[in-house]
This record gives sequence, structure tokens and C-alpha cells, in this order.
Amino acid sequence: MDPVSQLASAGTFRVLKEPLAFLRALELLFAIFAFATCGGYSGGLRLSVDCVNKTESNLSIDVAFAYPFRLHQVTFEVPTCEGKERQKVALIGDSSSSAEFFVTVAVFAFLYSLAATVVYIFFQNKYRENNRGPLIDFIVTVVFSFLWLVGSSAWAKGLSDVKVATDPKEVLLLMSACKQPSNKCMAVHSPVMSSLNTSVVFGFLNFILWAGNIWFVFKETGWHSSSQRYLSDPVERHSSSYNQGGYNQDTYGSSSGYNQQASLGPSSDEFGQQSGGPASFTNQI
Repeated sequence: MDPVSQLASAGTFRVLKEPLAFLRALELLFAIFAFATCGGYSGGLRLSVDCVNKTESNLSIDVAFAYPFRLHQVTFEVPTCEGKERQKVALIGDSSSSAEFFVTVAVFAFLYSLAATVVYIFFQNKYRENNRGPLIDFIVTVVFSFLWLVGSSAWAKGLSDVKVATDPKEVLLLMSACKQPSNKCMAVHSPVMSSLNTSVVFGFLNFILWAGNIWFVFKETGWHSSSQRYLSDPVERHSSSYNQGGYNQDTYGSSSGYNQQASLGPSSDEFGQQSGGPASFTNQI
């Protein structure tokens, strides 16, 4: 039997059914989707310029751009409709910082999730034998939750700027030929941004996963155990004092009840004295 089958038969992979390891596996997959949809993007748009002089027209002007979206470096040539001169136009904007930060967070989150999942599956005993492993895991989880929130928010703003900068209507305004009413400028097709929209969604989903996993990682640390002991000690002291008080109360109640019964019940001497009173009165008569 191969080693993988032996581990599976021994129940090693059952840890993936626990919330901590299961969420780590989801974080692994969602991180792949996040940096793949953003880092692997390439798109473009197509424009057309129809000059009065048809020989100067260009009905297929392709403008391509890709990750990391340094749009100010994307240049293309368009006709000026004033002879054979051509105008060199560059897009406006630079969203490389937010895009690269988002992809960097996704890549490191993928690597850490992969390493943590391996530790959960194959080295779970060493992970839980002292508080160092869970404590490091807790701190890293909190940090990545914050990074996912910041990175996803920044990339959402960066993507909005990319959409504006690559809008064909905005690009046509950069061309001198399109400022003349006699020339006809139009967009043949717009860039497709569906994969970039998906990357933003996966970014915030990653934030939700990492933030939700904070609690399950915290339960593995010594902080959670100490807090549980701190909360359980007053309850135990209260219950023990209640039991002692109940015992004393029962004892006191039984003894006092006995004494009351003894005090309330008449003695034989008193009863004899009371009964002797009427007899002596009769003899006197």
C-alpha cells in the first residue's frame, strides 16, 4: 500500500472535516481564483476613425492592455485626418500599485494556506503540543484578514479607475481627429471586465473566510483555554459554596425543627400538673 493510502486509511485526512482545516482549504482555493483572475488578465478595445478623406481613415484601431495596468505606458497611433500625419496617444492612469498589492496578498495567502493545511494534516500533534504553533497561526490569520480587506478595497478602487480610463468614449476624447465634427469616430467594441470583477468578489470572499477563521484558530491557543478556566473557576466556587450552604441549612432546619417540636410538645410533668388542678378543686368542694 502506498503512503498516501496508508495515511488516508489511518484517518489522517479526517482533520479536513473540522472547521479550522476546512476553511484553510477554502482559503487555498479562493486565493488561487483571486490572483488568477486578476494577474492573468489581458484585454483591449477597438476604435475606428472615419476621416473625410477616406484614404486617411483607420477603421480598426486596437488598444491592448493587461496586468499590472500601467495604462500610461499603453500607446497607440491614430490618424489625424490632416494628411498622412499620425498621432501617438497614450491611455491615462496607473493602477499597478493596487493590482500588484492585491496579487501579492493572494499569492502569499495561497502559500501560507497550503503550508498550514499540510501541517494540519500531517503534523497535527506537533502543532498542538505547545502554544507556539496556534499562536503564530492566530497572528498570521489576523494579519491576512486585514491585508485582504485593504487589498480588496484598494483593488476595487483601482479597477474603477481602469474602467474609466479604458472606456472607449473617454479614449476617443484623446484623439485630435475626433474633435472635428466632420470626422466620424466610434467604438467597435469595449473591453471585457468580467474576470476583473470576479477578482474583486473573490478578494472580499477571502476576507470573509480569513476573518471567520480567526475564531477557530483562537480556540487552539492557550488564551482561549485560560479564559475558559477563568470563567469556570467562579462557577465552581459558587456551586461549592451553595452546596455547603444547603447542607448547613438542612442541618439547621432539621435541628431547629426538632427543637421546636420538642419545645412545643408538653412534658409529662407539666401535663400531670395541669391535670391535677381540676382534681384538687373537686376535693375542696
